[in-house]
This record gives sequence, structure tokens and C-alpha cells, in this order.
Amino acid sequence: MPYDVSAVRAAYPALADGYAYLDGAAGTQVPETVIEAIAGAYRRGIGNVGGTFPASHRSDGIVAECRAAVADLAGGHPDGVILGPNMTTLTYRLAYALSRGWRAGDEVVLSRLDHDANVRPWVQVAERTGAGVRWAEVDLATGELGVAQYDTLIGPRTRLVAVTAASNVLGTRPDVPAITARARAAGAVSYVDGVHASAHGPTDAAALGADFYATSAYKWSGPHVGAVVADPDRLAGLLPDKLASASDEVPGRFETGTSPFADFAGVVAAVDHLAGLDPTATGTRRQRLLTSLAAAEAYELELFAVLLDGLAAMPWVTLYGKPARRTATAYFTVAGRSPREVSGHLAGRRVNVWDGHNYAWEVTAALGIRSAGSAVRAGLVHYNDRADVDRLLAGVAELADRSPADRAPEHRGRPAPGDAG
Repeated sequence: MPYDVSAVRAAYPALADGYAYLDGAAGTQVPETVIEAIAGAYRRGIGNVGGTFPASHRSDGIVAECRAAVADLAGGHPDGVILGPNMTTLTYRLAYALSRGWRAGDEVVLSRLDHDANVRPWVQVAERTGAGVRWAEVDLATGELGVAQYDTLIGPRTRLVAVTAASNVLGTRPDVPAITARARAAGAVSYVDGVHASAHGPTDAAALGADFYATSAYKWSGPHVGAVVADPDRLAGLLPDKLASASDEVPGRFETGTSPFADFAGVVAAVDHLAGLDPTATGTRRQRLLTSLAAAEAYELELFAVLLDGLAAMPWVTLYGKPARRTATAYFTVAGRSPREVSGHLAGRRVNVWDGHNYAWEVTAALGIRSAGSAVRAGLVHYNDRADVDRLLAGVAELADRSPADRAPEHRGRPAPGDAG
């Protein structure tokens, strides 16, 4: 049956405010089931884990359910799911643990395509350990991250290869399995940033060859919770910094402080929601996720073709990147208008988009646009519809005829970065 976007949208209370939410690449809205799951956890009563009383037992169960849900989403094992406040924090935590044995002369291979959360932690631990940094470059005309360059970048001293599963600004989906295969052949660890990719199609961390796969629930209709999925046996060999009194168990020893247990209940509800996007999907939750997210991806890309064709038909619009495989994410500028002016104009038309570098620090510098405010990002997710796209295109079309005197002064200013990872 056709993808029923009207039924999907009905599950999201925030969408009733009349805005076109095309800011999903920086964080999605949440369905009623997620809101109720979080509120329900508080209503029933929760305590810290490891106690002898019912409220503590409920938290124990929520944590276990959250690990199982994320494992189903990513294609991992619950015992290998590390939970935390966000991907950036967890990546810093793992960077310290993974780099303990690095020495001067070791190397890490990073990509200019990546969100800075999969760049800066590795750059900084490399500086501390004396390891070198090698860069995979982006084809600026297409937005592609060529695989062949990794043949010379990866060598016997490579300790880690970090790469994104999808660019959060250009939408590019690199050939991650080919890159991680080269890393594995050299004995290096692969750290894959799946924050943007997880929201836009089925995920199989093992098929990607990811030794570590990072994701964030707020990008796929959940609360602000991050996760990293890895083989439990690999985690057992890592010793993170932690309190002496904290658990030595895996994966708990990577999780510092008291966790947001009610939010974890929201993560479970978000995964269940995604599994039901295609009401005809059957089987285990993992199987239903694969079916539903494939249907959502096909729908997004069909709608995105309308958005992309509409922007490409406007001579005053410059689009960045035209990768062969991509998410439904457009990054563009409008002639004579700053990105902040464009996003402000669209906000006045009740269209939510982001402007700025969106933490794609390296690629916006390589494109030569970062110092001028970078660009405007409009991204589709599974609840956007044709009306959202039409409103965006109409708003951008208006900018062809507006003179500088018509620009709304309240929208000038320093671009907000958005998309913190």
C-alpha cells in the first residue's frame, strides 16, 4: 500500500501548529506515544537502578528495554549498546578509551565530509598522543567521498578510521562498507557516525562494517538520548575513565552519572513508532523496522525529488552537492541574500529551516562558504508532506524579486549553528 503520510503526521502533536518542519536534520518532533511513554514513566514512579524496590526495578527494566530497542534499530546486540546524553559526549568518552594505547607515529584517518563530532574528538586525542591525522577529501562538485583515496590514506600505523554514514548537510551516503573493509584489512578500528543516516532508512551496523556505530534518538522522533553500538567483546577490552565506585560491567561502565530513565522509555516508544510506519510490516521488531524505514526512505526521496527540482529550476539558487546516493537533505544559498536572511524570510512564511555550518565544519570551509554564513539547510523526514515542500519553494521563489530594503532586520545576525550531534 502507498505510504500514508497523513496517518504518520496525525501521530505528531507539534505538527498541528501550521508550520512546515523542514528542520528535521537538526532534530525531529516526537509522536504522542513518545510523550506518553516519558510521562508514564514519571507517573508510575522510577528510582535509580540496582535497588530492591519496585521503582528501581522499573528503571532497570526501562534501561534493558532501551538497549534492546536501539539494538533492533541499528542491528546490534543489546549488551553492546552504550547510552548517554548525545553522540558528541559519547564519542569524546570513547575517543579517550580507544586512544589509550596510541603512540607517536600512529595515525587516524578522518573525513572532511563529517560532522565535527566525528572529527574534533579524534583530532584532539591524536594531538595528545602524538598520532598523526590524515584526511579523506570531498569532491566539492559532487559532494562524494571517494573510496579509492583510502588505499593510500590507510596504512600499517592506522589505528582508527572515522567516517559518516550520511552527511548532515550534503546528504551524501558514502560507500561505508568499502571504507571499513580497508580499515579492517589494516587492523584499524572503524567509528561510523550514523546520527544523520539512522533517520533516513534501514540501518545494519554489521553490514556497514562499523566497529562502533553512533546514533542520536532525537534525530528519529525520540528524546535527547545518544547511543553507540558495538560488539560487547570489543567493549570488554576498553577501560574508560570512571568513578572507582561505578560498575565495571559492560556497557554500563561507559555510562557516567545517573541516566535519564524516563527519556529512555521515550526511546523505546520512538523505535516502536518507527517500526509501525508501514502498517503492513510483519515479523520481529527488527524486521518491521527494516520494512518500515525502507518505505519511509522511498517516500522521502520521491518527495525530495520535487524539492530538489524546484530549487534547481531557480537560477538565483545555488545547490551544494549532487551525490549519487543521498538522504533527502538540501543545502543551498540564494544570490544576494545571506543564509540567515533566507531562513528568516522562510520563518516568516511559517517554514522552519536551518542556516549556518550545522557543525559540518570541515566541508563548509572546503566549499569556501563558512565565513559568509555557510548555507541554508532544508531536510525531509518521514512526516513531511507535499504542502511543506510547496511552501518552501514558494518562499524561496519570493526572494528572486525582493530588494535589500525589503529584508526583515529582525532576522539579521550571527547564524546559529544547529545540529549539535
